[in-house]
Amino acid sequence: MQQAQQDLKSTFFSAFDLSLIVAGLFGIIGGLRIYKNAQMGKDRFTADVAAWFFAALFMTLAGVFLRAIFGI
Repeated sequence: MQQAQQDLKSTFFSAFDLSLIVAGLFGIIGGLRIYKNAQMGKDRFTADVAAWFFAALFMTLAGVFLRAIFGI
């Protein structure tokens, strides 16, 4: 039983780290795309800013949710 619990903890700790990495990638890619749109002269990129921000926020909160649910 302890082995199964340890395996579960290590898997979901990795999932938490993965969610933070993916959120960071969303932030970098979103920032680059928004910068490109601003440099190309597009006026309305505020929806893109919100979409990339909330995608990164969702991934961060998903990792926190996994950690809270499984008590790791």
